[in-house]
Amino acid sequence: MTVTAHPNRMDASDEELRAALECANLPTLLMVLAHLTGDRSWLEEPYRPDRTKALDDNDTGGLSPSRQAEVRAAAWDVLRRWRDGQISTPTPLSDQRIVEMLSVCMGEPVPDEYAPMMAEEAGFRRRDARWTDGPPRRKLADFRVVVIGAGISGICAAIKLHELGIPYVVLEKNDTVGGTWLENDYPGAGVDTPSHLYSFSFDPHPGWSRYYAKQGEILDYLRGVAERHGILRDVRFGTEVVSATFDAAAQRWEVVARETDGATRAYRADVVISSVGQLNRPQMPTVPGLETFPGPAFHSARWHHDVDLAGKRVGVLGTGASAMQIVPSIAGTPAEVVVFQRSPQWVAPNPNYLRPVQDGTRLLMEQVPYYATWYRMRLLWMFNDKLHPSLQIDPDWPHPDRAINATNDKHRRFFTRYIHEQLAGREDLWDKVVPTYPPYGKRILMDNDWYRTIARDDVRLVTEDVQRIDGDAVVTADGNRHQLDVLVFATGFQSKRMLYPMDVRGVGGRSLRELWGEDDARAYLGMTVPGFPNLFLLYGPNTNLGHGGSVIFHTECQVNYVIRLLITMIERDIAAIECRPEVFEEYNARVDAAHERMIWTHRGMDTWYRNARGRVVTNTPWRLLDYWRMTRRPAVEDFIVSFREAAQERHPA
Repeated sequence: MTVTAHPNRMDASDEELRAALECANLPTLLMVLAHLTGDRSWLEEPYRPDRTKALDDNDTGGLSPSRQAEVRAAAWDVLRRWRDGQISTPTPLSDQRIVEMLSVCMGEPVPDEYAPMMAEEAGFRRRDARWTDGPPRRKLADFRVVVIGAGISGICAAIKLHELGIPYVVLEKNDTVGGTWLENDYPGAGVDTPSHLYSFSFDPHPGWSRYYAKQGEILDYLRGVAERHGILRDVRFGTEVVSATFDAAAQRWEVVARETDGATRAYRADVVISSVGQLNRPQMPTVPGLETFPGPAFHSARWHHDVDLAGKRVGVLGTGASAMQIVPSIAGTPAEVVVFQRSPQWVAPNPNYLRPVQDGTRLLMEQVPYYATWYRMRLLWMFNDKLHPSLQIDPDWPHPDRAINATNDKHRRFFTRYIHEQLAGREDLWDKVVPTYPPYGKRILMDNDWYRTIARDDVRLVTEDVQRIDGDAVVTADGNRHQLDVLVFATGFQSKRMLYPMDVRGVGGRSLRELWGEDDARAYLGMTVPGFPNLFLLYGPNTNLGHGGSVIFHTECQVNYVIRLLITMIERDIAAIECRPEVFEEYNARVDAAHERMIWTHRGMDTWYRNARGRVVTNTPWRLLDYWRMTRRPAVEDFIVSFREAAQERHPA
């Protein structure tokens, strides 16, 4: 499938277009002008935008009002002529030109090495794998893939299998697609990645209603993608995978799934693709006396919508990403909200986080050629790898108690100043909410009116440790009893217990759980494990993004890698493909060594990224560019292969 990098139609009237251009992001609009006309003067002074700082969209580009008006007038004229067929589609941009234009757009140099990745992600270059000589229909006739899960990764994998004609079935435990965006429907649930970046490159969504979309809109988008690409007929809903066992003699997997009526069914497959991810099993706290609480008590990912919070005393355990969305969303409805904080979080100001997308902006995104493309490219640069260098530990930095390097310390001062400004007049809260660990040591959060909310009279922040629950009271370490009617556990997920509770057994019946233990999952590129042929993991170990970017970008990298391996298997009559142990070990040694130089191994803080021994299990240490390169073209020599002609023997490639 070829990506369309610009819209197929533009039917806005002159008046509608003129009004929409008043909403335009000027750096983006300048790129549209330069792209459509080929006129390099739009990339030079006096039109060059100033540098885009932090998370601000830099809508004016720093241009004077008169200069902005000049750009909008020129765009109006060019776009009218495009609409009326007087301007033809421009020739494809070279990699050098893409980097040059993006550097102008951002007001800072973008390294040349990013050009191929940016071009591919924007749709200027093809990413999808293809058959060498057309679909090998005879070989496809008896080849089967089982995809486990119909969330973001499962949808992406199914689409790419479907496009190539590779037979597959998706097994999904829920009654519709969506994964985490189906299950996490608590009040205020939404994405902390910009909406226009949080979409598939092959099916972008220019019509987002918010710059940071909420759960319902994201779920609608994912359902729409699944419908448009025709994969729903190949999804078995209400089907939860219980086990997967590799049959070495047959070189195939047997996947056993339990259906909603309790019956089990076995599926035979050449390949299994796990798309269950890291954040699908809620983590309930082990609080003594929890069973004595008389009122509703539930995890944020299992929200009880039938519970009326009006006039109630509601306790929220946790101050992570979910709590920071829930508490501001419900405050004012309960009589009181009591927030139990184990540790404070660093929170970033973001002017776009609560901002709706104007109708005019949506028109530009949907109809103006290349506008959505260049806006997305801006987000790619702003949110992907720019932060990565500042997360490296400087061994000579003299203040490791507060930061890991000079830039990180600058971030600490900036965030601290922001917190103090937000809580002006509530200095009693400052020491409670300003973290003592370095910024980005834990997942950075977006301000969702959090500080204004905890400063409300009907919201109470409790920082003493929770000791036990005694009937309707949460008892804290200072002996205080906090009486409540409803308890909400915003306590995260069993992120390190990957593929739990499935029983996955590879060669010789060895269990993946035995190999990994409870919290030490490892995989080559996060996707494949020695001893488990033809098993591929999406959003597996060390593929979570802690420094920025979109999980969907990472998903597409992984799916591209897996699909290319499947093409190789089918075309070359390979029955089984298994990661070489030495490749696996060398890769994971590099992962651990890279993490030892990064902030998430900084001592003196706790994070869900690390296991009980301090090893970072969830996060990738790589730049997105690095991972894109690693997964762009799989190397068959990294694997031991078994050919169909001699399935009993394992031959090197």
